Amino acid sequence: MNAIRTPRAATSIAARLWFLAMLSGSALPPGLAHALPVISEVFYDAVGSDNGQSFVELYGESGTALDGLVLEGVNGSNGALGPIVVLSGFIPCDGVLVVADDLGDGTTLVPHADLIANFDFQNGPDSLVLRDAGRVLDAVGYGDFGPEDIFAGEGFPAPDAPSGSSLARVFADLDSDDNFADFRVLEAPTPGSAPRTVPEPSTAVLLLSALAGLGAMSVSRRR
Repeated sequence: MNAIRTPRAATSIAARLWFLAMLSGSALPPGLAHALPVISEVFYDAVGSDNGQSFVELYGESGTALDGLVLEGVNGSNGALGPIVVLSGFIPCDGVLVVADDLGDGTTLVPHADLIANFDFQNGPDSLVLRDAGRVLDAVGYGDFGPEDIFAGEGFPAPDAPSGSSLARVFADLDSDDNFADFRVLEAPTPGSAPRTVPEPSTAVLLLSALAGLGAMSVSRRR
């Protein structure tokens, strides 16, 4: 990207504000889509048995009702659905919901579990889809998909997490509709903890801050 050069007229306060507006506008990234709730972390391949250790973490607005939502596994080799997990309840106050695999007796080994169900999502190439009455809210496909495989994710596939590692969204509250860009492999799974973005200051805020600073400079020079 070419560097932005300050115009000669920038010796005046007005010209400096124009320059700062151009600079701040070019420095801020375009906004990414906020599609909530979203899948924020998936742990599908534990070391040894997956029983009672697998989990899917969702991120969404606190108090969001989950009735009618389902998690569906999509087999990468033939597109078959399963397992299917029916969700219920509400997104907790911290915005993070952990759906944990059942050991078979109603308990789980997953810490911070909010909802326990019986499921075992497969290793890649496969996909996990979050639906609301048939409408896709979010989807992540992971692994190396061949030309004949069925990819039900978004954009390009995320990597397939090695045994003991999870696949997690870089920022829980950002969804660019590209699994490869949005997800990374975590060596240590983190159920119940999801990183959020720090909001970028708006151009208006930057300009007001710059105006205050330039005004102070002007007063100082007149003294």
